[in-house]
Amino acid sequence: MDKDTEGHNVAVGELILAGVPLGNIGDASERLKTAISSADVVLAEDSRRFARLCKDLGIECRAEVLSFFEGNETSRLDEIATHLASGLQVLLVSDAGMPSVSDPGYRAVRMAIDKGFRVSVIPGPSAPLAALAISGLPSDSFAFDGFVPRGSGARDQFFEDRATETRTLIVFEAPHRISESLESMIKSFGENRQAVICRELTKNYEEVVRGDLSELLTWSESKEMLGEFTIVIAPYDPSEQAINYQDVVDAVSRYESAGITRKEAIASAAKELRIRKRKVFDIMVEQK
Repeated sequence: MDKDTEGHNVAVGELILAGVPLGNIGDASERLKTAISSADVVLAEDSRRFARLCKDLGIECRAEVLSFFEGNETSRLDEIATHLASGLQVLLVSDAGMPSVSDPGYRAVRMAIDKGFRVSVIPGPSAPLAALAISGLPSDSFAFDGFVPRGSGARDQFFEDRATETRTLIVFEAPHRISESLESMIKSFGENRQAVICRELTKNYEEVVRGDLSELLTWSESKEMLGEFTIVIAPYDPSEQAINYQDVVDAVSRYESAGITRKEAIASAAKELRIRKRKVFDIMVEQK
């Protein structure tokens, strides 16, 4: 209980984000079990999956369970705020892993912070971090970009924009689009870029496949793809690319001839040749 300006006790609600197992129920923390048992309200991405989680954990949940998914996240905020204002403990869980990480949760947290409610987190399993840890790829700096766009054009652009990303890249993909995404990666990254596909992490049929993109594409076409996929892609290494200075100068000149500024031409040439903008700039300075 907090106190108001006159010293009276005031009920203060709390929003708790809790990580739940990706698949292996043994990954559930004691704090998660306690939070489920003591919560007044549970926001669950899928109420049926939450009920199954409670059953697997042997926990009786007496809380009011509300569905909370991408489609109704915004419309639920006022109701959540009312519960918090009443001093209730509201537990937010997704289907698997950490809420707010490519799952509902961010808007509720933002609302609670803006309105002055308490917010806490019970750390738990996270598919991006689990995949990164087991991948064997550089983990000191990485970028998680959630689900790959569904449309072919948007997907190609998504990977093209990341062609020179110098951090390890982590993405989610649906099983029926794995091959298409790998083909798109090859267009932008080249077939020799190393990557790791993690399927059904922590579950009975967990599979971790490592190789270059061409090898992974062959694997993806070898059998029916089922389950949940997290893909970890090695970072771009500028030192591995031999740069032809004349190609750089020609590309910048071509873009400038099209009527754009030198700055825009350098950016376009860097993207086309998959080298850093700073390197293109330095080459153009040397050519004066």
